[in-house]
Amino acid sequence: MRDPGVLDALSEGHDPVAALHAAHETAAVLLHTGRAAEDPEVTARLVSLVDEIGLSTLAELWAERPAQSLPGALWRLYAVREWVVARPEEAARDYAAGIRFTEPNHVVAGVDPTGPEEIRRVADAILHGVFDGDFAIALERAAAFCHVVAAGRADIAREYAGVRSALRLQDAARDLVVCARMWRAGTLQ
Repeated sequence: MRDPGVLDALSEGHDPVAALHAAHETAAVLLHTGRAAEDPEVTARLVSLVDEIGLSTLAELWAERPAQSLPGALWRLYAVREWVVARPEEAARDYAAGIRFTEPNHVVAGVDPTGPEEIRRVADAILHGVFDGDFAIALERAAAFCHVVAAGRADIAREYAGVRSALRLQDAARDLVVCARMWRAGTLQ
């Protein structure tokens, strides 16, 4: 048994229970606020939230939460959008390369044509759907997008890191599909 003071020193002020609550509460409040607002400016501001506060802020809140949770799902949606915004040419290249392997997912993702600007518009449209559309459909659309990108990235990868990245995207896509099912069942928290 350790003295409580020793445990406090080990955690250096980090309270894992408080972090857990903060992650889930901020995700729920963000989603509820966005879905309740009928102001397109509020939706636009929530879509571009990372542009304002930085991806690292969301990472601190949500990145460590399980993939099949509300904060985990929102983290993946914002991380994908941030990657598309930061590297639109790479996203367009990977996406275009993956279409021939995952045509049904391409249709669900809705990217046409597959240029950098169109890819960015779709990433924004997916987040718009989170707040002013059917959240489950937005999750499924993001999953489809990730499946196409992962297939393209795996096809053109020249090194192991590219293949690993594609596998992580496939995992994210599967988790987003599960989150969509959970949302419909009322169990996504």
